Amino acid sequence: MSFFHSQETLSSIEWILRAVIGFFFLLIVAKIMGQRAISQLRLLDFVIALVLGNIIAHPLSDEKLGMKGSMITTVVLVVLYTGGLFISLKSSRIEKFLDPAPFPLIKDGEINYKGLKKARISIDHLLAELRKEKVADIKKVALALWESDGKISIFLDPKYEALTPANYQKKIEPFDLPRTVIKEGKIDFAELKHLNKNEEWLHNTLQSKYQIKVQNILLATFDRKENLQVFLYK
Repeated sequence: MSFFHSQETLSSIEWILRAVIGFFFLLIVAKIMGQRAISQLRLLDFVIALVLGNIIAHPLSDEKLGMKGSMITTVVLVVLYTGGLFISLKSSRIEKFLDPAPFPLIKDGEINYKGLKKARISIDHLLAELRKEKVADIKKVALALWESDGKISIFLDPKYEALTPANYQKKIEPFDLPRTVIKEGKIDFAELKHLNKNEEWLHNTLQSKYQIKVQNILLATFDRKENLQVFLYK
């Protein structure tokens, strides 16, 4: 465990061991912190991600620094992070400080310039976000909110919303996500079992319907209507 402490020099194996320990340690830390810290960089998440990256990176590149101090500091920061999340759930004031309430950038087709200044974004950035949502006319926007994670929520005026089957009171079938039964030439036997099918049925169906073998298939899916869709390597 000498590689764990500060050294004048480290061998190649010791550098590898440091990297492996640092990787799995950060993996455990990320798991403890939860999915939110990975998918949403809000104020508290941004601070912890910025600090943790610097703390762990230095011992992995400087042999004169031991890993013990960095790992202890990381554990303390994770405790503070989880404690901050817990307190924010109990205190509305702290929650508002960490996750401020959204405010409008566009309301009833009009740009809120004060909102743009508060969010510190330009009109060009706002227009770019509208284009991502396929919105070409600002006048069609009923409300655009700046969220605490830096994203913009856009709501069109109802008269410009796309028509759906609900508008016609049309009965539709419930959503069904097709199951992947073959991926990159390999059969997913767990999915087949879930679908009450077996390998023999799959081979027979592929042969009779497509005249192809499993190893030639990039992806094959099966839905509740028993439609087998096949995508070949190209």
